[in-house]
Amino acid sequence: MPHCPRETSPPDCRRAGASKATFRERAGSCSQGKPTNPIAKNEAACHHHQAQGNSTVRGVILFMTLAMVASANADELLISAAASLTDAMKEIGAQYEKETGGKLMFNFGASSLLARQIEEGVPADVFVSADETQMDRLEKAGRIEGGTRSDLLTNALVIVARKDSALQINSVLDLASSSVSRIALADPHSVPAGIYAQQLLANAGVWERVRGKIIPTENVRAALAVVEAGNADLGIVYTTDAAASGATRVLLHAPAELSPKITYPAALMANSAHSDAAKRFLTFLKSSEAVQVFQSAGFGIVK
Repeated sequence: MPHCPRETSPPDCRRAGASKATFRERAGSCSQGKPTNPIAKNEAACHHHQAQGNSTVRGVILFMTLAMVASANADELLISAAASLTDAMKEIGAQYEKETGGKLMFNFGASSLLARQIEEGVPADVFVSADETQMDRLEKAGRIEGGTRSDLLTNALVIVARKDSALQINSVLDLASSSVSRIALADPHSVPAGIYAQQLLANAGVWERVRGKIIPTENVRAALAVVEAGNADLGIVYTTDAAASGATRVLLHAPAELSPKITYPAALMANSAHSDAAKRFLTFLKSSEAVQVFQSAGFGIVK
């Protein structure tokens, strides 16, 4: 019987803004319940009061993540990947293990957090980011193996509400209306999905009018969970996350003329302990089997 995902810490409300940002699990782990792992209402409510992590909190998270890495088998590839890739990567990872006999351990979370972990010494063989900025950051720091970086996927933004919501919107401008009081999105100060959402709202000319309605979360999956739990009227998430949710409906696809470019680059880490195997996994991510999974999840493929 497959084992269930192991988290860096229990999903406790007191740490909802930090510890839930990343969790570790091996490929082929069981996924029980809704695919987006929605959090309980009382936990989702914690996002209203999310604080910026101080150095002590970051140190605790780093220590706990390092402890989980230490439990990995010596031959396991360590894959740090954006939270929005969770479902697709788990499926692709299971296929990879079946076809190659290799073993994978995933670390999912906000790309900004994963990049910071790598900078602070958390081992990783492969990093797949939800934006180019975080990969640029690691490249400038000399953390990426030269010649291995490539753009892998694209995505898009959608505005969602719970399936039982009576809200209707016809444009991004409608988010400024009095009928919308709470909007969940990933932290716009640091998380790619939140930064993209802020750019969308700014391009539509409504950011200053809606910023007081924003409920920032630690990653895009958490933003979706807040909407699913009924603690926000609307959420701005990736198309792929909305497709994985059985509790929300898409109200509006972000207009192309207002949307930022969303690209997912992947690369081998310079300090990888399994560089040959990691390169094989990067190649597998572009295989026909992986492309089919990504497309089924709603991602665009970079040619």
